[in-house]
Amino acid sequence: MIPVKAYATKGPEELLAPFEFERRELKEHDVLVDILFSGVCHSDVHQARNEWGGAMYPMVPGHEIVGKVLKVGSAVSKFKEGDLAGVGVMIDSCRQCNPCENYLEQYCVEGMTGTYNGYERDKKTVTHGGYSTQIVTDERWVYHISDKLKLSDVAPLLCAGITTYSPLKFADVKPGDKVAVAGLGGLGHMAVKFAVAMGADVTVLSTSASKEKDAFDLGAHHFMLSTDKAAMKKLSSHFNVILDAISADHDYEKFLNLLNLNGKLLIVGLPKDNPKVNPFALLKNRRSIIGSMIGGTKETQEMLNFCAEKNITADVEVIKMQDINEAFERMLKNDVKYRFVIDMSSLKD
Repeated sequence: MIPVKAYATKGPEELLAPFEFERRELKEHDVLVDILFSGVCHSDVHQARNEWGGAMYPMVPGHEIVGKVLKVGSAVSKFKEGDLAGVGVMIDSCRQCNPCENYLEQYCVEGMTGTYNGYERDKKTVTHGGYSTQIVTDERWVYHISDKLKLSDVAPLLCAGITTYSPLKFADVKPGDKVAVAGLGGLGHMAVKFAVAMGADVTVLSTSASKEKDAFDLGAHHFMLSTDKAAMKKLSSHFNVILDAISADHDYEKFLNLLNLNGKLLIVGLPKDNPKVNPFALLKNRRSIIGSMIGGTKETQEMLNFCAEKNITADVEVIKMQDINEAFERMLKNDVKYRFVIDMSSLKD
């Protein structure tokens, strides 16, 4: 077994604190990654505090993982010792159902294996995530990372990046399309970067006027206050695609009304209460609401390659592992632009 240092929470009201456990020895297709940086996702807070239910403790969060390969199993073909590598939101699936055979493992019929707060396929071993010094997983769920990009800024691509890239690709965003991004946070800022890189005409929709400069700094072409009813009315039937990255409760109809013929509302934000939708807002212009969950293994590597080609990374604030509890509280206050990333050397030292 491989001894690992980590930070874990032992209950929904407990702070994260130092924790030690053991990773399995490598199987023939496994890769051992020395974790250098681990992104902090808002879902880490939800799961650590059992806000979605089903939490298993002690819990080591973290599913935006980048580092260097320390060792590979005897049958590994994709990686060698010393390679830069990443691990994302999932580390296994049934591998046999239709989604898995088409490398859409996030939609595995049996359910994907989460990087943390889940069970390995043996249904016995609890998974632990990236707030740790090392991780072992099958090479299918490990990704090549380009040395052209700053490694700390790559970490959030493994969740925030693929979560926004995948629906934009599914919606076939192309040069000249009118795309809006609703909500300029950890997810939204990545969506803006991707949509701009895909050649779209990009508008940021926000309830906060203070986000205007940030929107333009990220490459957006337009900014609109979604609370300005007159301005929103002028945008009626204007957009081909709107990516909704808002996690607070809000009205979907407001954005549906902005979609033109065959327009698509892409949902990646997770409001606490179930939104209500007026069917008439869907019927007009044959609009659709499309949910999207991260991306499969092939698409995740495609996204990382796209980022290397277009020089796209997340905007991050690097912290020490010992500051994670403060970072959780700051995230809840939206006091970060736009993602925290843990420098894991602070834990190793």
